[in-house]
Amino acid sequence: MIDYAIRLAIAAILAGMVALPAVAQDKTLTLDEAIKLGIQNSKVLKLSQSKIDEAISQYNQAKDQVLPTGKASFGYSRAEIPANHLQLGPDNAFNLPKDANAYLGTVSLNEAIFAGGKYKYAQQSTELLTQVARLDADKDKDEITYDVINSYYNLYKVLQSLKVVQQNLTSIDQQIHQSQRFFDQGLVTKNDVLRFQLQRANIQSTQIDLESNRRVINYDLNIMLGLPESTIINIDQINETDHQVGALSGYIDSAMANRQEVRQLQLRSKVAETNIKSIKANQLPTLAASFSGYYVDINANPIPKSGSYITPVTLGLTLSWNFSSLWTNKNKVAEAKIQSDEVVINQGITADNIRNDVNRSYQNYTRSLDKIKLLQTSIDQAGENDKILESKYKSNIASATDRVDAETLLYQAQINLELAKADAGLAYYTLLKSTGKLSK
Repeated sequence: MIDYAIRLAIAAILAGMVALPAVAQDKTLTLDEAIKLGIQNSKVLKLSQSKIDEAISQYNQAKDQVLPTGKASFGYSRAEIPANHLQLGPDNAFNLPKDANAYLGTVSLNEAIFAGGKYKYAQQSTELLTQVARLDADKDKDEITYDVINSYYNLYKVLQSLKVVQQNLTSIDQQIHQSQRFFDQGLVTKNDVLRFQLQRANIQSTQIDLESNRRVINYDLNIMLGLPESTIINIDQINETDHQVGALSGYIDSAMANRQEVRQLQLRSKVAETNIKSIKANQLPTLAASFSGYYVDINANPIPKSGSYITPVTLGLTLSWNFSSLWTNKNKVAEAKIQSDEVVINQGITADNIRNDVNRSYQNYTRSLDKIKLLQTSIDQAGENDKILESKYKSNIASATDRVDAETLLYQAQINLELAKADAGLAYYTLLKSTGKLSK
């Protein structure tokens, strides 16, 4: 009976363990740790690496084209000759056998000695395209890094706003308690108490919206970083507003030297030039060397027998020239030149877009820094105003409406400052991304 009770107790414990939901786990991350996790767990980067491997494989295939080609074969054939009598004249006739067997084996090697440089150009082209694939991967890495930074700062903005909301709720609770005490003493009206309670309800509404945003951003960031979906991410205080701002021209020069788009188009320009050379190479003659060996056996037995087989061997050089390419190839060359010109035009368009991107990011960052300074002044003013009206309200000089308005202004200024600091930090990384130095 006791054993039965023990078994029931163990079963109940195990059932409880199974029924327990996954406990949310808090995790505090620095920005560098978040970026590292994002890069390690990015499926996009894994796909980019696969494309690099594919480009390398194509390059190796282009290298293989210069290797000699070889082929070997061995075949058997049997001939049945029902009509085997040949009459070549009145006194000249002979009979063929009723059947015949033949074994034929061949081995051949062919090597291109000169093909107009087409194989060399194929190697150069695929090598350049491999470098383009690597730059694509670098660009994807920058995009993943920026997405992590963006989500990280968005979460920081929400968390900081929630802190400010909580501080203001604590403060408004004190005001409600004080106004209720004044009401009990007959110093203020019930309407004054209701004003503070209404202000608290409005702040709570903001808190609900912020908490909803936090959950959405937190979930997205967990997926991005490869963390369990129930992980609650915490962020330490960050301060990215003290970076020195240089001249705009310096950032533009850096972008022209480091942006993957610029370097990719430079490589594609070389690919286009190589393609023109490869097409022109079709107009040149080709020279190839060949070696062939044969085994011919007419014996019915496939095992070689002296006197029943021959083994001719041939060596040769073949010079060929498809001279019709002199007039059929010119339009292909013209098309390749047009494609090369398009790359050059695209380089100019990309350069203009990059300049605009850098300028926009630069202006956003400098504006963010100016906004922080302005908001800091606003907070100082709102704080001073709040202290004055708090003193007046306690002295029954100011109304509850004035007191609520002053506290609301301070509360809003505090939130605006926290958001502005986060926006400035994100704007700085946006500027880095525009110059191609985000992951460097």
